[in-house]
Amino acid sequence: MQKTQYEHEAVTLLRSHNVAILSTISKRYEDFPFGSLITYVTDQNRSIYIYASDIAEHTKNILNNPKSCLTIFNITKEDDKQNSSRLSIMGNFNKVEKGESLESCKDRFFTFLPKSEEYSKMHDFNFYKLEPQNIRWIGGFGEISWLKDESWKLKEPAWTNDETSMVEHMNNDHKDVVIACLKGFYGVNDNKALMIGLSIDGYYLESHNKIYYIPFDKPCLSSKEVRKALVVHAKKFKGVS
Repeated sequence: MQKTQYEHEAVTLLRSHNVAILSTISKRYEDFPFGSLITYVTDQNRSIYIYASDIAEHTKNILNNPKSCLTIFNITKEDDKQNSSRLSIMGNFNKVEKGESLESCKDRFFTFLPKSEEYSKMHDFNFYKLEPQNIRWIGGFGEISWLKDESWKLKEPAWTNDETSMVEHMNNDHKDVVIACLKGFYGVNDNKALMIGLSIDGYYLESHNKIYYIPFDKPCLSSKEVRKALVVHAKKFKGVS
């Protein structure tokens, strides 16, 4: 039960943030670790994308040795900053090549980080994908664990190609549910709130140019599981105002 809770908290941290420290192995300085501040977007599964310039030091490092570590953290407001939750994800970063996967990656990245699209005007920016292999979670004092690798290597969900239609359906036919869930989870009241994306772990709502992540209780790999999870939320927050 404890590890299941750690898993849920770790995924929520991953999904609800978009800034991290990227550690790569230096090509220039004798394999020393090299840290960079980067923005990232997660895929429908738990793969992670970054958008990097060819001239960036971390890109040169990745192309020389793809082994990397992404560290995401949520600094506590308490005096003891060491008690902050953080997640370190190790794996190999590989360039996303031209094709359907590149277009899908591009659409998702620019949906969640729209200002990044300005970089597309430059010719030296490319997308890189990290597939998690080793995951270390620290939720605070005494909450420490290596998480199960297989839980982070889930294949693309069966609903991969249906995400757009599923999101449109929620916005067009169940707008009240979208509004109620945003209010129920975050206390934000916005009649113009929109669902903008899905993942196996939850969904994303946009309100006043800010993105909010709302988690499912467990991964949803089929469209039936997604519908069931959304119905649970609809019932939970029915009548919220």
